[in-house]
Amino acid sequence: MRKNFIVGLDIGTSAIKVVILENQGNKPVLRAVFKEPSAGLRKGAITDLTESSQAVGRVIQEVRRISKNALKNIYISIGTPLAKAQNSRGIVAISRADNEIYQDDVDRVVRASQALNLTPNRMIIHTFTREFIIDGVADIVDPLGLSGSRLEVSSLVVDAFAPHIKSLMRVVELVGGEIGAMIFTPVAAGRGVLTKTQKDLGVVLIDIGASTTGVSIYEENRLLNVAKFPVGAANISNDLAVGLKIPVTAAENLKLSYGYALSRDVGLKEMVELKKFHPEARGIISRRLVADIIEARLAEILEFVNNELKLLGKAGKLAGGAVFVGGGAKLPGLTELAKQELKLFSQIGLATDEGGWVSQSSSFSEFLEDPEFATAMGLVALGADQENWGSKDSSFDVVKKIKRFFGYFKP
Repeated sequence: MRKNFIVGLDIGTSAIKVVILENQGNKPVLRAVFKEPSAGLRKGAITDLTESSQAVGRVIQEVRRISKNALKNIYISIGTPLAKAQNSRGIVAISRADNEIYQDDVDRVVRASQALNLTPNRMIIHTFTREFIIDGVADIVDPLGLSGSRLEVSSLVVDAFAPHIKSLMRVVELVGGEIGAMIFTPVAAGRGVLTKTQKDLGVVLIDIGASTTGVSIYEENRLLNVAKFPVGAANISNDLAVGLKIPVTAAENLKLSYGYALSRDVGLKEMVELKKFHPEARGIISRRLVADIIEARLAEILEFVNNELKLLGKAGKLAGGAVFVGGGAKLPGLTELAKQELKLFSQIGLATDEGGWVSQSSSFSEFLEDPEFATAMGLVALGADQENWGSKDSSFDVVKKIKRFFGYFKP
């Protein structure tokens, strides 16, 4: 049975972003887009169940005002940096007399690729199939209906720290929400802003949040790797606070008002009076000094990204370039710095129109163009993919699509 609502709930360290999508005549329609302050999280993981429940509860109340049914299908983001991806292979024999491959064979080989030696406190959250191999013949996207005696799969398996996942599930359920799916944030953000052309050419998506940075790397329409680092835009504010001896709130405002990512592009004579941001602060500083501090931290983040690309042999070799999303992507000069550090064409990600969404309000356009909402937009887009909204085939098997597209989520 298809559901009429999908709620994308991106629970971040500093803010909770929400997107509500409704199925109207089998057409995805944006009903609401908003954000609320977050609480009880540190580096993308819940550290205080009471505070986080209160923050999520306020969001759930807003969703309930739009429709109680929307609470029954919530897609939430997994933001913990304690997640890792690893390559895996699975092999099964096809025992039928005609050697034809059926869905149960595909399910078996994918499960075989999940047979990893994980500790009890880890759990698999995604299994992405890169290619199937039949009797040694590789690069097969869909083996259903084909014939062979041996079926193999090359997969990217993502696992995470189980207590972080269970805490996230508990918070949503405590406030009356029902989870439809849980998606790793770099994957959701990629679905929100990357086009098929970019994924085919080769692209790295960089999601700079408040306290974490997520990365997903694609080529030939395949997910090559995903990663998450425990450093983000809030670290820049902390650096400014320490370096300039001002409160963190003042440093955050200074960053937003005068921050720039590439110090060489800032004039030496541009000055900033610190008293504008805190009454007890004294002195006038160079805006280039502010940019120097910002650039140093961003260069560190980009070095993490470049190291991931080097491991894949893709440093400076992705024709689709680098796409930035997240609140940290709004910092002026970021794309110029990225071109220098990553040796790739760089741009800010905007929500794609490949989902064919309809908006009930022109005010939503500002959110569609806001890189901070990339993950929430991606969550509902993935939900629409699973529910097959927009398809004329009303008999589509949703369960099979969930398993084949997302892998096998194990709560």
